[in-house]
Amino acid sequence: MVNKILIVDDEESIVTLLDYHIQKSGFETDVAYSGTEGLNKAKATSYDLIVLDLMLPGMEGTEVCKALRLEKIDTPILMLTAKDDEFDKILGLELGADDYLTKPFSPKEVVARIKAILRRTKKKDDDQDTSPKITIGELTIFPEQYEANFREDLLTFTRKEFELLYYLAKHKGKVLSRDQLLSAVWNYDFSGDTRIVDVHVSHLREKIEPDTKQPVYIKTIRGLGYKMEEPKI
Repeated sequence: MVNKILIVDDEESIVTLLDYHIQKSGFETDVAYSGTEGLNKAKATSYDLIVLDLMLPGMEGTEVCKALRLEKIDTPILMLTAKDDEFDKILGLELGADDYLTKPFSPKEVVARIKAILRRTKKKDDDQDTSPKITIGELTIFPEQYEANFREDLLTFTRKEFELLYYLAKHKGKVLSRDQLLSAVWNYDFSGDTRIVDVHVSHLREKIEPDTKQPVYIKTIRGLGYKMEEPKI
């Protein structure tokens, strides 16, 4: 089955270039020239990956990304940005993008990133489809459904939040560095910038910790990283 890629960018020359090279690499493509058009297409059609520009007319790429994740559409997103701005990269990843590229870029690099994201996504889905549920304290994780219950209440996550929670749970009792978590969950070297891990841990704590100021599930090990523990409550 051929993977279908949605390209969302308002620069016609970039769309034409990406469309040509992505199709040449064996993928089917669809295109949109605004954030609103891209969002509507992504909601109406099942794509295997979305190449999404950050700066779009009407509705920016970050807004599109956020709207898709709120709709529980977890299609992998490769975000493109003309800004070499750290804040934009962190914000895009926090909202659920899987990777990013800063313009100018080579079409070959875009295709390589697409292939890498699709390989990782398939591997994680295959791994989680065969994994049993994990119970830690009052938290129960269902890998095959990308869901978790806390005190019998169903929790909602972005894809990366869930993958981080699942990875921490699989390695319960082990101290994991921020670099380890960044590599395992995001599969990309963000030049040592691990704040995206801290942001996602903070989001998880808001969902599973009785008191976020005194966490009993996800512990911070000062100077080292994080550790998931069985709560002593």
